[in-house]
Amino acid sequence: MALSKISPTEGSRRILEDHHIDEDVGFALPHPLVELPDAYSPWVLVARNLPVLIENGQLREEVEKLPTLSTDGLRGHRLQRLAHLALGYITMAYVWNQGDDDVRKVLPRNIAVPYCELSEKLGLPPILSYADCVLANWKKKDPNGPMTYENMDILFSFPGGDCDKGFFLVSLLVEIAASPAIKAIPTVSSAVERQDLKALEKALHDIATSLEKAKEIFKRMRDFVDPDTFFHVLRIYLSGWKCSSKLPEGLLYEGVWDTPKMFSGGSAGQSSIFQSLDVLLGIKHEAGKESPAEFLQEMREYMPPAHRNFLLSLESAPPVREFVISRHNEDLTKAYNECVNGLVSVRKFHLAIVDTYIMKPSKQKPTDGNKSEEPSNVENRGTGGTNPMTFLRSVKDTTEKALLSWP
Repeated sequence: MALSKISPTEGSRRILEDHHIDEDVGFALPHPLVELPDAYSPWVLVARNLPVLIENGQLREEVEKLPTLSTDGLRGHRLQRLAHLALGYITMAYVWNQGDDDVRKVLPRNIAVPYCELSEKLGLPPILSYADCVLANWKKKDPNGPMTYENMDILFSFPGGDCDKGFFLVSLLVEIAASPAIKAIPTVSSAVERQDLKALEKALHDIATSLEKAKEIFKRMRDFVDPDTFFHVLRIYLSGWKCSSKLPEGLLYEGVWDTPKMFSGGSAGQSSIFQSLDVLLGIKHEAGKESPAEFLQEMREYMPPAHRNFLLSLESAPPVREFVISRHNEDLTKAYNECVNGLVSVRKFHLAIVDTYIMKPSKQKPTDGNKSEEPSNVENRGTGGTNPMTFLRSVKDTTEKALLSWP
């Protein structure tokens, strides 16, 4: 059936389904599986005991003893995502181990080969990304209970107590809170095509409301994540091997490639939500070499392919910003600005979070025996490899400049 012959609501639903965007959890993986088949129990045994194995100095020995398992028994998207998540955890733990200078530059073939096979099947990189540790790393304690922090848990853990649970689950809940904004995007595009000002105004208002709720959830990061533990422990295990002083050439995936490969660690820049809203609202970030625009474009390679394709489809959709400007309508302009201000507000808060969790701890010595790089080596790098404050300030400033004046 041609899209023009179905209702805007049905058309929107199909667009979301085609791009693996869930009605309830948005870009997050709905109902992740929590158990791998018995044949993969060796992976699970290591992945579920990383903190103890690292603390006892046994992690690398146990990883090197793992059998080389075929990925043929991993059928279906959700099962492959779970296996990819488990191997991602094992890989980060093997490379960084106890967070000191003893870094491994080669990932053994018994992990590298199946990990890269799964990565190719899923269209994801062979490193623990946002798509793994946030979007696919959750379960409900009570399956019939609500999607709340108190009723949720993560599937695997790094050292640092509940720090990673807090970081990953709050990030996931921000995704879910912002999902109504993503569901409204096809409605926005349809309203522009049909030149339906009232429908467009309502959809833009729904996006702004969703962003307000997402920011309120984002504030809970401070309730569950300790800055010192995040910076000196968890952050190490989320770090990648691109722009890394400890792995300047990258990581060699034994049995897969003959030369080391560079990949960025998990980053909020890998979330499809805010990139989608930037494209929708016509917010164009500073371009050029090592620019925010270049970094954000690169981060798309760490998104699931269906979400990447959603962003591409948005780029060819009718331009919302130009349409709003052309209408000279006060209510419509206010609704557009409400969305832009919602993004600005979230990005300002993100700057405050980066200051709390990266910039301030980077100037302090680690406590409680936590091991990390010397402060001078790490203060200006996020897990994605950028200078986080410079990047976020630029993104926030560009977003502010998108506001439309009236009259």
